[in-house]
Amino acid sequence: MRGKSKLSDFRYLLYAFLLLLTIMFALPFYSVDTYSIIKNTTSHLGAQSSPNAWIMNISFILVGITCILEAWLHLRRFLFHKILLSIFGLSLMLTGIFRHAPIIEGVIFNSIEDKLHSIFATIVGFSFAIYAVSSAFIEKAVRYWIIDIAVGFTATILSVLMSCLPNYSGIWQFVWLIFMLERIRAFNKEM
Repeated sequence: MRGKSKLSDFRYLLYAFLLLLTIMFALPFYSVDTYSIIKNTTSHLGAQSSPNAWIMNISFILVGITCILEAWLHLRRFLFHKILLSIFGLSLMLTGIFRHAPIIEGVIFNSIEDKLHSIFATIVGFSFAIYAVSSAFIEKAVRYWIIDIAVGFTATILSVLMSCLPNYSGIWQFVWLIFMLERIRAFNKEM
């Protein structure tokens, strides 16, 4: 049975990301009235003083735990990739523990917690981009090598766009998550 696809091996990670996407689209209806799926990120859904923020933060933690488990269960001989995916997962968990500043102006918040959230969110972005690009070096098929490079490069550009064009951060993050799902889907091959 070892001939089964890598996608089925990583099915829990796929389920976790699908859960994250579902929450990303459903939670805005139960969050701050000023939340915009175009302008705001998922971090704003889990922000300090946001209604139902715990749902988004639990999702970050669950996806992070799943990434770490899947890395150590399925990336057997690829230690560098195990570590990168584990750093990604741990950082994602920590973005759920340390919450973003509120999106409502004038609300008192913990600025240290917001700064830590920002640091871990940045690590999430960089670790994923490095993971995607580094995966190209273990690919057997050229088309997956190209996908890995494209996903890593695009994830980096989208992360930069979130900083440069913050009024569209929600869109950039959504596209970033789609590329992440593409990377998971690309496990549907032999390594």
